[in-house]
Amino acid sequence: MKENNNSETQQFHEDELQPKVTGIGGIFFFCEDTQKTKDWYSENLGLQTNQWGSSIEFRNAHRPDEINYLQWSPFEKDSPYFSPSKKEFMINYRVQNIEALVEKLKANNVTVLDTIQTFDYGKFVHIMDHEDNKIELWEPVDAVFTKMGGKTTK
Repeated sequence: MKENNNSETQQFHEDELQPKVTGIGGIFFFCEDTQKTKDWYSENLGLQTNQWGSSIEFRNAHRPDEINYLQWSPFEKDSPYFSPSKKEFMINYRVQNIEALVEKLKANNVTVLDTIQTFDYGKFVHIMDHEDNKIELWEPVDAVFTKMGGKTTK
């Protein structure tokens, strides 16, 4: 039994090092009026909104005591944040081992739009998929959001 636990622990640790997507980090979309959109979602669907949209809490399946976050954000139609994509939405994927993932993407001739940027709440990079959708990759540091406090959707 003890050998099996060590094997499972080793497998879990190795899996944490795999450069891959681990979940959705955010949903971003264009709208006519961001404040009106946030107000509508707050009033009708119960989202707790802030200046960026809504931070939605969920639990990590492997570490249930850990709070994770998904960011829901409406953007004004003229925002350049989605460029060079011409689409009206952008998905942010939570990832692990972002440096190795970017190397893998480059080796697969995926367009990487910028260099990895590091903030106290995580690392970010933007890529384009095969249909010219801009994608934001985020290796989060969720503990920073938890320490910041503030309203979240639970």
